[in-house]
Amino acid sequence: MRIGEVAEQAGVSVRALRYYEEQGLLGATRTGGGQRQYPDGAVARVRMIQQLYAAGLASRLVREVLPRCMNEGPSPVGFSDSLITERARIDRQIGDLTAVRARLDEIIAVATDPSHPHHSHPVRGGIAASTA
Repeated sequence: MRIGEVAEQAGVSVRALRYYEEQGLLGATRTGGGQRQYPDGAVARVRMIQQLYAAGLASRLVREVLPRCMNEGPSPVGFSDSLITERARIDRQIGDLTAVRARLDEIIAVATDPSHPHHSHPVRGGIAASTA
């Protein structure tokens, strides 16, 4: 398959396919005219790459787990450990974002509720109170 065919069938850009090649995630041969030629399983491989990226995995980890996800051999040593570590990192990010959202909710409450004990009006009518 040529690059445009793979891109269309997989629902990705040609640029994405070139990036996957650069990252060592997708291989292609070249025709005599220099055009990329992808193997039959390229579309399925690209879809799996997309799923791994959508799961928040970095290229390094995608490269590590992709062969196993494509049933291209036994699991490398530490395969599941890497994924569990990545999941823990995502859990920490979720916790951090939840705390940030709670702080933002507090700010919204103060800013929008005139009866809130911490509510003040530093800006009135578009002019800062200190210049009014």
